[in-house]
Amino acid sequence: MEITLYGNDCPKCKVLKSKLEKENIEFEEKEDTEQLLSMGFSSYPVLEVDDEFMDFGQAYKWINDRSSKNGY
Repeated sequence: MEITLYGNDCPKCKVLKSKLEKENIEFEEKEDTEQLLSMGFSSYPVLEVDDEFMDFGQAYKWINDRSSKNGY
C-alpha cells in the first residue's frame, strides 16, 4: 500500500501526520504545492492511498476506520 500525505505545516496537516504516526502507518510526505495544483487540488492536506485521493475529512475517517479494524 502506497500512502502519500501532501501537506505543509497547517493545523490540519499536523493532525493527519500525527494520526498516521500514532497508528504506525507508513507514509511519504510531500510539500510540493505545484504538484498538488497540477493534480487539481487547491488546498492542503490531501492523502493519497493507492491512487485514491482524500481531503482532510475523508483521510481522518480512513485512518480511524483502519485503526478500529486493527483493534486499536
